[in-house]
Amino acid sequence: MTIAVAPVQERRLYGIGLVLIAYFVFTMIDSSAKWLAQSGMPTPQFIFARYAVHFLLITALIAPRQGVALVRTGNLKLEILRGLLLLGVTVCNFLAVQFLPLTTTGSINFTMPLMLCALSVPLLGEHVGWRRWTAIFVGFLGVIVIVRPGTDAFHPAALLSLMGACGSALYFILTRKLAGVDSAATQQFYSGLIATLCLAPFAFQNWIWPSTSADWFAFALIGVAGLTGHQLFSIAARYAPATTLAPFAYLQIVYMTLSSWLIFNQPPDLGIYLGAPIVIGSGLYIWWRERSMGRKTVTAIGEVE
Repeated sequence: MTIAVAPVQERRLYGIGLVLIAYFVFTMIDSSAKWLAQSGMPTPQFIFARYAVHFLLITALIAPRQGVALVRTGNLKLEILRGLLLLGVTVCNFLAVQFLPLTTTGSINFTMPLMLCALSVPLLGEHVGWRRWTAIFVGFLGVIVIVRPGTDAFHPAALLSLMGACGSALYFILTRKLAGVDSAATQQFYSGLIATLCLAPFAFQNWIWPSTSADWFAFALIGVAGLTGHQLFSIAARYAPATTLAPFAYLQIVYMTLSSWLIFNQPPDLGIYLGAPIVIGSGLYIWWRERSMGRKTVTAIGEVE
């Protein structure tokens, strides 16, 4: 079966609008996870909800139109590895948000472009000059300012966020390797299927149903937001190039701050005000440097959950 692919169109403002909505939707994932954790729901259960709802939705919406083409893959091993990696990223991040404000985890996650740039050297054979290595180093100094190791403000969960950011960088590298091999829908199908199968044996142990309407809303939202955010991001890429969309990812810290402050009563502290601009500035410099050199090393900046 031949799958019709929507053509690329030059509508940059529309693409920017879509990606801004996508990052708002991504923020809903973290907010829902934190809410469900505080309600007492076991972590494996709401991670399972994140992917089970994702898997059921994409199967129900895409499978009737694409049929067996949805599950046909040109590299099953890479799809499995990518799915496991995405699951690991989600586990790290969902555990971290239980102990840290969303502003902290969000700021640390923005080190992903720095890690992606560094990992592109050994894994993709790309060259990174001294300017970008300097930006990577400065960016991690910003992380030190945020997490403040060795002080009372430090929480070990910050290491989970760093692991998640590293996993996100590896995930994007694998996604790049699958580009032109499998469609975006097929990749989403396998990421949802693999995570759902891996989590099912753990999620149904001591299952706890949501007890309030707010808990039910967060329980449903966590999966719907996961699929919706990725779909919006994919659509936005049809209307604007990655180099145009990438800088707007950093506006997600505004969404994270508002959610952390208004929903969980956790306003940003001085470390966020000082460290987040350093991390963001370093990422933006790498993006600018890549764009000026005509390369595509850092084209993905944002949530992977």
